[in-house]
Amino acid sequence: MPKPTLIEVTPAEDGQKLLTFLERRLPGVPYAALMRVIRTGQVRVDGGRKKPFFRLAAGSLVRVPPLEPGEAPAPRAHPAGLAIVHRDRDILVVAKPAGLCVQGGTGQTDSVDHRLRALFAGEPFVPALAHRLDRDTSGLLLVGRTHAGVRRLAGLFKSGGIGKTYLCWVRGVWPHERPVRIKDYLEKGGEAGDPERVRVRRRGQGGRLALAEVLRLLVRGQVSLLAVKLLTGRTHQIRVQLASRGHPLVGDAKYGGPAERKAKVSLRLHAFRLALPERAFVLAPDWEGEWAAPVEALARAEAF
Repeated sequence: MPKPTLIEVTPAEDGQKLLTFLERRLPGVPYAALMRVIRTGQVRVDGGRKKPFFRLAAGSLVRVPPLEPGEAPAPRAHPAGLAIVHRDRDILVVAKPAGLCVQGGTGQTDSVDHRLRALFAGEPFVPALAHRLDRDTSGLLLVGRTHAGVRRLAGLFKSGGIGKTYLCWVRGVWPHERPVRIKDYLEKGGEAGDPERVRVRRRGQGGRLALAEVLRLLVRGQVSLLAVKLLTGRTHQIRVQLASRGHPLVGDAKYGGPAERKAKVSLRLHAFRLALPERAFVLAPDWEGEWAAPVEALARAEAF
């Protein structure tokens, strides 16, 4: 007869909830089965019964009874790698390419999450995403390498403790030479048949406050390169706020309309700078040709 297994909590898993710990350590075992063995006392932490959301400490021993994996396969690791801009004990900073999803969905076999699982296969704590970028947005992405790192990053994002500056090309000549603050109220579900589309609402009609600061870096003909500093983090915020002012992002088929669909240019939106309390990270976009950002413009964006 199979015997129970003892699993030691590593320092990277310190503070993790018991249920989450088991889900990560026992991929493929159904959620209902894990909840059942915890609630019936078959799972013990240092010899004692604990509730599903009990927070574990490094060095604790978790006793797990024999469990059968579910029929759903674990996510398949993708052989492609990721460019790592920075790594330390608690966080990773990843350079996400345009066109790569952050998290996989139904039928999706490649994503940043898949690649993290492949790169860190076999480690007790697989690094976890701290935020998201749209599939066609490139740039910096923060990842927690330990449970403590994930919690810290989540707290910083929630409190506005991380500065976020993006670069984007927009249609038309942005009229302001000096930095300006833009303010809107945004709401999801702007059109029938497209529940993910976001629209601008008037104050008092609903929606969530969206704030950003915009600096024009340069103008080339009838397009402008902008630096956008997000002061809130709403879905599609930059794309919606700029499009609503008559300056849709180059390559944005969703908010730029038929003209952008015909242009066949990829979305020109890049997460350029992320500033944590202790240090900032900067990554220049890999745009080429007419969309290349001059060094002088990047310097102004970094100082913005």
